[in-house]
Amino acid sequence: MSDAPGGGGGKPPSKLYGELADWWPLLSAPAEYVEEAAFYQQALLEHCRRPAETLLELGSGGGNNASHLKARFDLTLVDRSPDMLRVSEALNPECEHVEGDMRSVRLGRQFDCVFVHDAVVYMTTEDDLRRAIETAWVHCRPGGAALFAPDHVRENFRPPETDCGGHDGGGRGLRYLEWTWDPDPADNTYTVDYVYVLRDRDGGTRVEWDRHVEAVFARDDWLRLTAEAGFEPTVVPFDHSELEPGTYELFLCRKPSDGSP
Repeated sequence: MSDAPGGGGGKPPSKLYGELADWWPLLSAPAEYVEEAAFYQQALLEHCRRPAETLLELGSGGGNNASHLKARFDLTLVDRSPDMLRVSEALNPECEHVEGDMRSVRLGRQFDCVFVHDAVVYMTTEDDLRRAIETAWVHCRPGGAALFAPDHVRENFRPPETDCGGHDGGGRGLRYLEWTWDPDPADNTYTVDYVYVLRDRDGGTRVEWDRHVEAVFARDDWLRLTAEAGFEPTVVPFDHSELEPGTYELFLCRKPSDGSP
């Protein structure tokens, strides 16, 4: 489940990142991200060729990864959804939060590491993706590292897929069904439908339907676009105890030490 609505313009792409944002911790709990965040942290530290102290996360959403990464990095969190930023601020009050679009935000400073989690799947055109990668490049210090973690690459995308889950807390409860399907395999987008069952503190229950349109690009597209931006990209298998080996890939990119800002 994506931790953020990503960097597109206009309204958030779904109810979850707007009117239902305060339910986010019951859909995807921070405790579920311990192993995942540790992998991202280690990958960035191993690839960074400078002291790694600061990290910019683009499309930070509810801040679940940040809740673990903040123990190692000084974090700046950028997201375009003010509702999700408020969720993250409650979880990560010590971190800087900035409302911004990952395609166009410019903070006027650079960071040792840049992290773009699966919010990048909302870059549904190659131009959107190119602009998000350029944002990472502009904010990455020479010798620094950038990590992109899309949900899928074309080579290992196998819809349809289903998932379910949810949590209870604070007198409320949420359960969800997630259905990933591809209405047109000839293009680079696919659809994820969610059904949320929401139980409020008074015991009242309601059902919400939510549709996300997300993107999948080929491995070579990722390597080409990150290299065109100036990065030195590497494909890294995502190693996680709950995933079948070889089913997910990350793109770990180094900015050359002599690279211009």
